[in-house]
Amino acid sequence: QVQRVESGGGLVQPGGSLRLSCVVSGSAFSLNAMGWYRQAPGKERELVATITTGGNTNYADSVKGRFIISRDNLKNTVHLQMNSLKPDDTAVYYCNVVPAAGFWGQGTRVNVSS
Repeated sequence: QVQRVESGGGLVQPGGSLRLSCVVSGSAFSLNAMGWYRQAPGKERELVATITTGGNTNYADSVKGRFIISRDNLKNTVHLQMNSLKPDDTAVYYCNVVPAAGFWGQGTRVNVSS
């Protein structure tokens, strides 16, 4: 059974930074494209960053130039470095394969507020 455990969220002021991590177990991590998704209050979950098995990345326009996704296949971990955070980035962040499949983890909450 695949498990995904996200961490690294918290309360940060606008303009600040956070680094999220997601450890995946029970799957062939290195064989899957991975993504970070987020769900803001009252909104649909959206994909914000993707990294392929080969390390190519893609970002939603709303985070391009501010967020960086990376992966460590030896540690079955995917990271999301978030810089220049804005209040609109407030959401619960999840990792999953791309396209999304299976159960979602508990996510990690990011709150950008002064």
